[in-house]
Amino acid sequence: MRQPSAPPFNAAAARRLRAALGMGPEHVAYGMRASYGLPHVTPDLVIAWERGLAAPSSPELTALAGVLWCSAGDLIGRPRTLREHRIARGIAPEDVARTIGTDLPAYLRMEESGAWRGNERQSAALAELLQLALPDFVTVTGREAKLAELLHSAVTTRWQAYVRPVAKLAPVERGVLEEVLLELHQDYQGHMAATLSWGGGSKESGEPGEEFLDRIVENFWTAVENRTA
Repeated sequence: MRQPSAPPFNAAAARRLRAALGMGPEHVAYGMRASYGLPHVTPDLVIAWERGLAAPSSPELTALAGVLWCSAGDLIGRPRTLREHRIARGIAPEDVARTIGTDLPAYLRMEESGAWRGNERQSAALAELLQLALPDFVTVTGREAKLAELLHSAVTTRWQAYVRPVAKLAPVERGVLEEVLLELHQDYQGHMAATLSWGGGSKESGEPGEEFLDRIVENFWTAVENRTA
């Protein structure tokens, strides 16, 4: 089986936390060797992590967090995948599997493939256990690409037809969702009308509209947040 990629490591945070404890790279390396059974960890490796030249594996990240008296979540960047969110919360895969009511191999397959296959009850349990905000939940359950496709169609055609399909992927209150889709539709149409007028229909004239579509999911969540904050 393919080895899972390392979680996104926050090198600056690791360096800052070590300095705050008054430790040198040699102290961190010794602690990881002596307390966590990682004989290969050297001061040079710790320095490489802190300079962004290498990233610790999951076991190394757990050990590093222990030595630095912090959580694994303090040492990683914004999680994107199901596995990264689990590691950030310091939760074992066995605990996730038990909480959502599935066997461990089945859960690990979903984590490895990035294809969430849980039902509605399991999805709700996952979101609660990992404390997932709605945008993160949509991402880790593999729905972001489909959401982007629906939003793309909503802003370029009739947005009203996409309220229900979008709501199935991103359960936002209907009134808020309608306002957001209308706003995005108007923004996109405004981009296209203005740039076509200025550029005479050239390739460059459509670039703002294309950039808007490239960031459609981000624009969607920003608009939702502005209405629900």
